[in-house]
Amino acid sequence: MSEDIDMILLEATEKMDKAIEVTREDFGTIRTGRANASMFNKISVDYYGTATPLNQLASFQVPEARMIVISPYDKGAMPAVEKALRDSDLGINPNTDGVIIRVVLPELTEERRKEYIKQARAKAEDGRVAIRNIRRHAKEALDKLQKDGDAGEDDVRRAEKQLDDLTHKHVEHVDEVLGHKEAELLEV
Repeated sequence: MSEDIDMILLEATEKMDKAIEVTREDFGTIRTGRANASMFNKISVDYYGTATPLNQLASFQVPEARMIVISPYDKGAMPAVEKALRDSDLGINPNTDGVIIRVVLPELTEERRKEYIKQARAKAEDGRVAIRNIRRHAKEALDKLQKDGDAGEDDVRRAEKQLDDLTHKHVEHVDEVLGHKEAELLEV
């Protein structure tokens, strides 16, 4: 196979791996029954007029299974951090003593668990769509190589088969990660 085909397949592999990583990060933001600092990864705080990720403004400790202690590095940011937590879609109510913020996670109701599973499935579908889009772009690049005469029909057909296998493997990986997240959400 030509070097161009190898580059197209390598680039597609790297982009699909990244799509899985993004999906995994998205799953981390969905709350489960246990406290986990990654729940706060997508929360930004209005810090002196700039939207700043919470994990850059504070440290997190998990003293109990359903409690997180957030310690902002700048105590002046405490009200902004508290507001960002209240406004988030995590359904939490932060308590502060002026030095630290305690977040006690309420027990998940059955209805809330189902809602989170729906969110997880939507994020998994976004991941699958991203992988299929990467496949489509790579296939277009392969077709262009063949059309321009830079690669033979057999080489392109072989590369497309590899691309399909790659796509299938990555979509299965997303499904596997979704299965773990669903199991985690259903765990009481």
